[in-house]
Amino acid sequence: MKRILIVGIGAGDPDHLTLQAVRAIGRADAFLVLDKGEAKHDLVRLRRDMIRTHAREPYRLVEARDPDRDRAAPAYAAAVEEWRSRRADLYEAFVRDELGDDETGAILVWGDPGLYDSTLAGVEEVVERGAVAFEYDVIAGITSVSALTARHRVSLTRVARPVHVTTGRRLAQEGPAADDVVVMLDAHCAFAGLGEEFHIYWGAYLGTPDEILVAGPVPEVADRIRELRAEARDRKGWIMDTYLLRRVSPEPS
Repeated sequence: MKRILIVGIGAGDPDHLTLQAVRAIGRADAFLVLDKGEAKHDLVRLRRDMIRTHAREPYRLVEARDPDRDRAAPAYAAAVEEWRSRRADLYEAFVRDELGDDETGAILVWGDPGLYDSTLAGVEEVVERGAVAFEYDVIAGITSVSALTARHRVSLTRVARPVHVTTGRRLAQEGPAADDVVVMLDAHCAFAGLGEEFHIYWGAYLGTPDEILVAGPVPEVADRIRELRAEARDRKGWIMDTYLLRRVSPEPS
């Protein structure tokens, strides 16, 4: 039976690789690497470096162009589903055309495959189609959330309080849904209108040489974050950021 390993590789630091992830890379006969274009070549280079360091020779590197997503579509969820299906086509072709019987393929996933990533959904779609037979395993990785809280030296959770994980789009629509809110990717800095009762721990390019960290009361640091974010995106052509919003108030009794 063919097998796919979906390997979480961490937020950007090569040292984020767990021993389990290193062993998984060493088991693979072939690797599927999705090319996101010249602007995001850093993401591909890191994956190649990890494979070169930990893979077992001989191995095969299969590259494919990551489908573009329509970011202007009014129906956001439908556009994402359509994009995921085109990605699933690539996964299916990888299993069908690039893996021999009893071979193992690997897909290296930024962060953790279970948090804010589409790889699992795409592989599940291939399974549901039933055109190719294979098994798959998931190897957990260090998330950008874990890297963020570690770099800021804060705990993600507080006693008797929930943590809400959302996106910049939803934060702009709904506001903070809890006293502690993790936001994944926020192109429009939806936090900027919040008052001094919220403290922000913000980070971009976590774990990489380009890492940027800012923390403080939202009104005091919002403009600085916006400026840093815009400058970094212009310079690199892309940005991935994560932040924790924390309402500053006495602990519940």
